[in-house]
Amino acid sequence: MQVIYHIGAHCTDEDRLLKSLLKNRDTLQQHGVIVPGPGKYRKLIRQTLKSLDGVPPAAGAEASLLKAITGSEQIERLILSAEDFLTFASWVFVNQNLYGNAMSRIPALADLFPSAQIEFHLALRNPASFIPAVFARTKDITFEQFMRGVSPHDMQWSSLIHIIRASAPDAKLTVWCNEDTPMIWPRLMREVTGHTPASPFEGEADLLAEIMTADGLQRYGSYLETHPPQNASQHARIITAFLDKFAVDDALEDELDAPGWTQQLVDDLTHQYEEDLDQIGHIAGVNFITP
Repeated sequence: MQVIYHIGAHCTDEDRLLKSLLKNRDTLQQHGVIVPGPGKYRKLIRQTLKSLDGVPPAAGAEASLLKAITGSEQIERLILSAEDFLTFASWVFVNQNLYGNAMSRIPALADLFPSAQIEFHLALRNPASFIPAVFARTKDITFEQFMRGVSPHDMQWSSLIHIIRASAPDAKLTVWCNEDTPMIWPRLMREVTGHTPASPFEGEADLLAEIMTADGLQRYGSYLETHPPQNASQHARIITAFLDKFAVDDALEDELDAPGWTQQLVDDLTHQYEEDLDQIGHIAGVNFITP
């Protein structure tokens, strides 16, 4: 059995991937791929981790948890998605580091299913937009309280990825850039489910429907019918070409609004992010999805 945790990050998905996968729930279940609704497991897992408080679960706990989540005995691959798996938005910089509780939370999540092969899936985002977006989700704290003494220049996804790899060395880790998500959406659906259907997944154009004009989306669908892509890279190039021509005005623009944010800071963080991504591409054991 495989258990797939889609762990965010915050402000990179808004449950879009889960909603698209749920459209294929019945078909996937025929192949042993279980996609439960979020109400089946998010609160349950949070409460379970809190009650365990770092102690490994007792024998038999895995079976009870699986029964509560799925009600199924035919499970080959279980997909669980929540941006709060690591922490809530207000605590993103807990312990003065990006997802500073990952060192304890990652193995705790893995330990819930000791007999399973664990996978973690994580979307990354430019700190220049990630920090303002996540801060906007918080309540009753100042920006300084949110940052917890961390400088925006010190935020590195590569550090988090090294921690995840060290905390769960046997788990597969798949990452991608939020900025690339529209181009790789069909591939993401296949990577997360571990399933390549003979026909397209329902919901493969869900994200494009949000950022592409209706006319462009119709032309895109017609083009795929007459020019089916031969591989994921070609599909990504087709999506890129249609977005270049038919993207909704400002749909791909990020909000960059945080106290003291300047264009120079945005430029510096963006450059640093690009260098960080280059480092991530060389981390052993990481499946880095790119267009």
